[in-house]
Amino acid sequence: MTEAPQPPPAPQSDLTTRFAMGVAMIAVACLFTWFGGWPFRLLVAIAAAIMMIEWAQMHQVDRNWSWAGAVLIAVLLLGGIEYYYPNSLPDLESDDLLWIATEDAYPALWAFAIIAGAGLLIAAAARRPVLGWGLVYIGIPCFALLVVSWASEVAVGLVFWVLIVTWATDIFAYFAGRGIGGPKLAPRISPNKTWAGLIGGMAGAALFGWLTARYFGLDTPFPWAGAAMGLIAQLGDLYESWEKRRAGVKDSGALLPGHGGVLDRLDGLLAVSVATMIVLLSGLWSPPVPIEVPDTATVMLMPPGSAG
Repeated sequence: MTEAPQPPPAPQSDLTTRFAMGVAMIAVACLFTWFGGWPFRLLVAIAAAIMMIEWAQMHQVDRNWSWAGAVLIAVLLLGGIEYYYPNSLPDLESDDLLWIATEDAYPALWAFAIIAGAGLLIAAAARRPVLGWGLVYIGIPCFALLVVSWASEVAVGLVFWVLIVTWATDIFAYFAGRGIGGPKLAPRISPNKTWAGLIGGMAGAALFGWLTARYFGLDTPFPWAGAAMGLIAQLGDLYESWEKRRAGVKDSGALLPGHGGVLDRLDGLLAVSVATMIVLLSGLWSPPVPIEVPDTATVMLMPPGSAG
């Protein structure tokens, strides 16, 4: 007597896998952010290189050119940040001003221009404009995040603020969208996103942005900028979804179980990093911040004109 065929096991929900991978990614990001310096720079450069490969493969760029783009973006990020914002501060006179949000903003702008120029060059060499745009789209936000991490000791709090606001947006948008549902936000671009998810993500970013700013002592506008950054993060997510829709793919990659590719997880962070850098460059946030300089007196990072 033959046994009746057993039904196939029910597919396990990816929520457990998604949660475990999310915790692992957050732990790694927090650890490298806390150490800062070269560990953080290397993490950002590696993530940028992986995103560049995913972007190129998503748009069916030749594999050799995708790897060339990955190497180029890593070199630009590591070389550029060390050249313009060295990890080890040189000996400084006590009256030097290092305020990146005002007079010292020009190196960042030069670096952005170099990244854009490199994008044009690799696009021309590969005869694929999309490859050059990918270098700019990924490279400039990653460099902006590196500059934010360089600013001073308070930069640790700034980077955590950027990360936590982005994570809160993703988490609250995910659960609000699944739990509440309702009208779709942009069905032609991302069918799963809802207006409830958008509002939930902004609410989560507002709450945790305020808590993080209070914890790290970040002054205005950061305690009140969480909701706006939550909106920007979701716009960044929508842009990447639009690119995937154009390319005819569901995910940018499969490196992260339950999450897709690295670009799928960091698309919102790219947008928030640029927005935070704009806040710094605009001078909207300029408290005096002490930096310990080796073998010299403490230097105050202050807005130009505030020194006696």
